[in-house]
Amino acid sequence: MKIKLLFVLLLGSSITALQAQKKSELISEIATLKMQLDSVSSEVTDARKKEKVAQTESVSYKSQVTELQDANRTLMKSLTSFTEVSTKNSSNFNMAMESLNDKEQQLKAINDAIASNDSIALVVLTNAKQTLGENAKIGVSNGMVIISSGLSALFGSDTGSTISVEAEPWVQKIGQILTANPNMAITIEGLSMTGDLDIPAQQAKAISNALQRLEIPADRITASGKDGNLKEGIVLKIHPKFDEFYMMVKEQLKQ
Repeated sequence: MKIKLLFVLLLGSSITALQAQKKSELISEIATLKMQLDSVSSEVTDARKKEKVAQTESVSYKSQVTELQDANRTLMKSLTSFTEVSTKNSSNFNMAMESLNDKEQQLKAINDAIASNDSIALVVLTNAKQTLGENAKIGVSNGMVIISSGLSALFGSDTGSTISVEAEPWVQKIGQILTANPNMAITIEGLSMTGDLDIPAQQAKAISNALQRLEIPADRITASGKDGNLKEGIVLKIHPKFDEFYMMVKEQLKQ
């Protein structure tokens, strides 16, 4: 009986010892697991923080990418606009240069026509001096050959309107000059000091009629009375036919 009781006691002690050992091991494992759990929790916390930082950086990067894309689109639009403006300006410049070249050619045509008429005026001047003599009152102004004469020399008096016999050779020489230069016209001005233009107009008309009798066409002659501004006499202006000169310049401009 004692042996059985001893065995029971030993068995109970063994079981108690085993239970105590297992409890200690369990406590140790729990402590270890708790440490591991704390470590994992810490890592999870760090990971979440890093995730939040990454999300913030991702949003920032996306915003920067969007801004860069917008800036790039704006830059491309500006570049396209600049290219269009540059092309338009280049086209406008070329058109302006063509227009300037056309204007230059037009001005050259006009200058050539004026130079040609000036050359003709010098020829007429030389012809007039040879025909009328060196003592004749002859000059050149604005491309016109100017020939002047007193009233008494032509009409015998200041108020006469009939060409005197002595003046007929002078009128004939004027006719010779016009015949030798068929492309030139003549303007006859009777100058008055008093403001009365009737007599000067009649005197200019008398010379016009005399030239027409010398077969100078009437469409080449213009005659009128004019205020001489304290001067009187007859002034002849031999010049290009202004209407023909205008048409010549116009045709050159068209070409």
